[in-house]
Amino acid sequence: MWQGCLDQDRKAQEELYARFSPLLRGICLRYTSSEMEADDLLQESFIRAFKNIKQYQNKGNLGAWLRKIAVNVALEMYRKNRSFRLLLNEFSMEQHHENQLDDALQHMALEDLLHKIQQLPVGFRTVFNLYAIEGYNHGEIAQLLSISEGTSKSQYSRARWLLRQLIEKESTQETKRMNYAKG
Repeated sequence: MWQGCLDQDRKAQEELYARFSPLLRGICLRYTSSEMEADDLLQESFIRAFKNIKQYQNKGNLGAWLRKIAVNVALEMYRKNRSFRLLLNEFSMEQHHENQLDDALQHMALEDLLHKIQQLPVGFRTVFNLYAIEGYNHGEIAQLLSISEGTSKSQYSRARWLLRQLIEKESTQETKRMNYAKG
């Protein structure tokens, strides 16, 4: 498949897309607030992959190489939209219990969690994805996003707090619905 893509064989490109687009789309969804934005990132990721397929050289894991491209495309989108970071200052942070959030996240359906991550402000969402999902440390995130390590830690903490608020709000609404149904 790689050699076919290298030769710009359309069938090989379609095969690569079919095989890896679900994985990359999931990554793109985590960094965006809508499916349309995610689809744009996905398309850009594959355009770059096909354009730079010679750099892969059939060494290592092709999926990991494509994943890195998708994350980099998402980070570029973040950097281009730095004005969104001004929104970060509008959120105040209350004391929170991380263990409660961890328990709630473990019991939440993946689709529900993805929807809640998409509701986070772009800066929080980006840091949360890089740290909690992609496995970068705060020093690496600081370099990638041109922010301080302290800002990365703060944004991650605030993202977790906002996720907790979203989870608690949904839980409260569900309890009210169940009590109303019982009647």
